[in-house]
Amino acid sequence: MKQILAFAGSNSSDSINKQLAIYASSLVDDANVTVLDLNDFDLPIYSKDLEAKSGIPENAKKFLQHIKDTDGIVISLAENNGAYSAVFKNLFDWMSRLEQKTFMGKPMLLMATSPGSRGGASVLAIASDRFPRHDTQIVSEFSLPFFNEKFSDGKVTDKEFDSKLKEAVELFKKEL
Repeated sequence: MKQILAFAGSNSSDSINKQLAIYASSLVDDANVTVLDLNDFDLPIYSKDLEAKSGIPENAKKFLQHIKDTDGIVISLAENNGAYSAVFKNLFDWMSRLEQKTFMGKPMLLMATSPGSRGGASVLAIASDRFPRHDTQIVSEFSLPFFNEKFSDGKVTDKEFDSKLKEAVELFKKEL
């Protein structure tokens, strides 16, 4: 049985991106899904001086091990001021110090959502450009605008967007 890693690039306790990642990963049949919460991987702000003094924190090593142990990654990125959230960027920075090819060639379903009309389009563009350089195969992308209007009770309620998400999940499943 395939192992799927799902998480949001957010540390919000009620993260809409985590809700989307959980829903999308639930659509992957015949897979064990591990949902991670970035709050469980507290890290100091990255700096080369801190790394030289203290080394790589254990939580960065643990998160990277989850990536190594999975067959595919479902991620939904929060967008803060048009870019990654600070908590995700910090985790990404620490992990890249351990392994430049951070995503280990794993297939990825890359997503974002927001309460607004762009659905995290800016952060998706950044990640679409950056992540392949860290050795991931982005097999599909999905953006959900107007989260509060199109998501309820743990699922996408807008039929058109739910259909698009299911198509993205099917592409992801084929690469596992």
